[in-house]
Amino acid sequence: MERIAIYPGSFDPVTNGHIDIAKRGLKLFDRIIIAILLNPGKQSLFTVDERLEMLDESMSGIDNVEFDTFDGLLVDYAQKRKANAVLRGMRAVSDFEYEFQLALMNRKLNREVETVFLMTGLRWIFTSSSIIKEAARFGGDVSDMVPPGVNHRIKARFGF
Repeated sequence: MERIAIYPGSFDPVTNGHIDIAKRGLKLFDRIIIAILLNPGKQSLFTVDERLEMLDESMSGIDNVEFDTFDGLLVDYAQKRKANAVLRGMRAVSDFEYEFQLALMNRKLNREVETVFLMTGLRWIFTSSSIIKEAARFGGDVSDMVPPGVNHRIKARFGF
């Protein structure tokens, strides 16, 4: 049986930390579906289509990943895509409580879908899409935290 994981997130924008988790996840899973949650209530810097394009560009050359969107419950989406796991990255202890609560709720909703946590590489431990957007908004150099194409789009979005 193929081992498939869903790697959910907003990916607004995709970071080098996201790519690191996906690459390392491929050592555990045969295929990873990187899925953007469609959340109309959340203010995003990039549209869903732009985020899908950035994911595709940033992960070109990485086999066995695909990109998709979903709405509704993650475990329902995982079941629909025949995935047996949810892949999540954890940067620090501060992520743990929230991620643990989500994993427990997902487990309650569907015991067939496991949650696998990977610790973010030390190089990316302080990197988050929110922090990157905030720094870039004020002209900070984020070029070493995101792929080149993403950096270009961020600069263009903020007029730099």
